[in-house]
Amino acid sequence: MTAVWFGVGLLGQIVFGSRFVLQWLASERARRSIVPKHFWILSIVGSLFLLAYAIHRRDPIFILGQGVGFLIYARNLAILGGERKLREGGH
Repeated sequence: MTAVWFGVGLLGQIVFGSRFVLQWLASERARRSIVPKHFWILSIVGSLFLLAYAIHRRDPIFILGQGVGFLIYARNLAILGGERKLREGGH
């Protein structure tokens, strides 16, 4: 394995894992369980790095998991964007 691909995989795991720290800190501040928008952004970024790594490794299970996850994270961001538009009086 090249150092570059090791770095891609490690960076993806760090970004992906950091979303849980973000969610935990946001929930502690709010004193209730919340999922901030940046949780989904970190999910997408981390997932893309991990998906690239999985494709490089030619691991179909890992590819499937990260590919489906990416779609779910993107959909959640789209839903949040739609909710924001409704709150602001948009259509």
